[in-house]
Amino acid sequence: MLTKIRYVFALTLFWVSSTVLTRAEDAPFGLSWGPVTTVPRPSMIDREANITALFYFHDQPPASGRDTQQVVLEVCQAEGLQQIIWVSRTFAESEIPPAYAAIYQEGIRRYGEPRVGGTPQATVWPDGRTLLAVRPVVGGGKRIIMVASGELYERCSLAHKAATGHPATVHTSDLLEPWERRTAP
Repeated sequence: MLTKIRYVFALTLFWVSSTVLTRAEDAPFGLSWGPVTTVPRPSMIDREANITALFYFHDQPPASGRDTQQVVLEVCQAEGLQQIIWVSRTFAESEIPPAYAAIYQEGIRRYGEPRVGGTPQATVWPDGRTLLAVRPVVGGGKRIIMVASGELYERCSLAHKAATGHPATVHTSDLLEPWERRTAP
């Protein structure tokens, strides 16, 4: 499967400059869809039906930004790379506004004005197929989560539903749910 991934899609890393506490390049803005040459070796791999999730933990490219805790690449069997999930480190309450603002402003620069998302503390850029959210962390603090989806993600999600009984969107939705309502660990 990893070989197929290499020949279907890969990530091209590039950096964006910012002088705010959290730099926008720490979010998935530093990741993009692109031609394939290599896929970094993941920290962990999880597979369910037609989707392989490649997990990259802090300090392992592409999860190498100072405020990055984890990056997850969801690769669909037929559609290739279709979702990038970026999870920040845990921030103190006072650190969230400048960290969020840097990423939010970069989102506006790239995709235009967002709309309020369907979940609390979430913003969506429909043209960029990107969601930005803030979530509390058990034990205190908050994390910023950003999800960018490819053009064929919905098709991949439907194939996932046919194979498992639930759409792929359930996994991302669960990540965005408050802790007390989550169905997964």
